[in-house]
Amino acid sequence: MNIGTYIFAQITSFLPQRQFRRIVSKYNDRTQGWSLSHWGHLLVLMFGQLMDCCSLRELTDITSAHNKKSPFLGFGNTAVTRQMLSRANSVRDYRIFEEYAFFMVGIAQQLRITKEFELHGRFYAVDSTTIDLCMSVFNWAKFRSTKSGVKIHTQIDIVTEIPVFYRITNAIVHDINAMDWLRYEPNACYVFDRGYFDLSRLYIIHISMAFFIIREKFSPKYEIVDGEDILDGADGVFFDQTIRFTSKRNKENYPGVIRRIVFYAQDLHRTFTYYTNNFDLPAKHIALLYRYRWQVELFFKWIKQHLRVKSFWGESENAVRIQIHVAIITYCLIGIIEKKLQLNRPIIQVMRILGSGLLLKENMLDLFFHPALEKEKKADQQLNIDFDYD
Repeated sequence: MNIGTYIFAQITSFLPQRQFRRIVSKYNDRTQGWSLSHWGHLLVLMFGQLMDCCSLRELTDITSAHNKKSPFLGFGNTAVTRQMLSRANSVRDYRIFEEYAFFMVGIAQQLRITKEFELHGRFYAVDSTTIDLCMSVFNWAKFRSTKSGVKIHTQIDIVTEIPVFYRITNAIVHDINAMDWLRYEPNACYVFDRGYFDLSRLYIIHISMAFFIIREKFSPKYEIVDGEDILDGADGVFFDQTIRFTSKRNKENYPGVIRRIVFYAQDLHRTFTYYTNNFDLPAKHIALLYRYRWQVELFFKWIKQHLRVKSFWGESENAVRIQIHVAIITYCLIGIIEKKLQLNRPIIQVMRILGSGLLLKENMLDLFFHPALEKEKKADQQLNIDFDYD
C-alpha cells in the first residue's frame, strides 16, 4: 500500500465501488446531481462510524476542519456541511444503502467461510436488539405510550461472525416474527434465545431438514422416551433425554420427539436447559454452540455503541435506516479487511485500531504488527474463555 495514502482511503479501497454505482443506477433517485454524490455520502457516514462521532455536528465539524483532505478521502471537492448531509440523510433512497449492505454481507461471508471452527457445519445465531428513541423526536417509531424505538432482527453466521440477514422494524414487532422471515438451509443449525420459544415454528425448522438449539422459556409437561435421567455430570451435562410433550397444545405444535439437555456452566454457576432436534452432536457441543451466541451480542454491542439515541444523524425514518445500513456496511468491510490482510483478530478490535488512525499516512498493517501489540495479543489469548469444557 502507498504510504502517502490516508488510512481511511486505504480502508475504503476494499469497497467494490463499481457495484455501488450499479445499485445507484437502478433507483430513480432525484439526488443524483447533488454536489455530495451517493458515493461521497456513503464514505462520509462510514468515516463518522469509524471515528465514533456522537452527532451530525461533530462529524461535519471534523470533515470541515480537514476540508483540504476531502478529495483524498473520497468525499469530493465540495465541503460537506451539516445542512447538506442532513438533507441527504432525509431524502436519499435508503434502499440503495440497504442493497449494498446485503451485497457486502455476501462478500464478507464467502470470504470468511474458510475460517477454522471447532465443529463442522453451518451454524447461525438469531437474535434482536432494540434501540430506544425519544418519543418527541422519533414519533414515527412509536413503541409504547411514552417511548419510541426500532428493532434490528439479525441472523449471524457463527463461523464467520458476519450478519447474513437482518431486518429493521419498529420495536413493537415481537422476536418470534423473525422466524417467519428466515430461509432455513437443510442441515444448518440455528441457535435461538428463549424469546423465540415457539414450538410450532420450531417444528417448521425440523420438517425443513434443519436443526435448532433453543433455551427453555418455561417448564412444559413431557414424558421421557429415551435417555438417562441423571448422568455423572461429566462435561457439565446433567441430563440428556429424548422426550415428547404431553400437553394437548404442545403435542399439536410439536408432534415429534425432541432432545432435552440440562447443562451446568461452572464458570457462571448456573444451570441451563436446551431443546434441540439434533440427536447426533454430543450434549457438550450443543452447550458450546449456545455459548457462541456471544458473537451476536458483541455485534449488537458495537451497533449500540455507534447508534446511541443522541448519535442518530437524522430524525426521519429514512435517516435512521441509512445510518443502520451504513453501520452494517462498515462492519462487513472491516471483516473483509481482517481476512484479506490475515490479521487474525476479532472484527471489533480491528475496527477500534483502524478508527484511531484514519487520518494517518502510513501503511495500515503497521498499526497491527509491532512487538508491543503482538505481546498484548498473546496475553489476551491466554485470558480467553475455554469453550471446550474438556
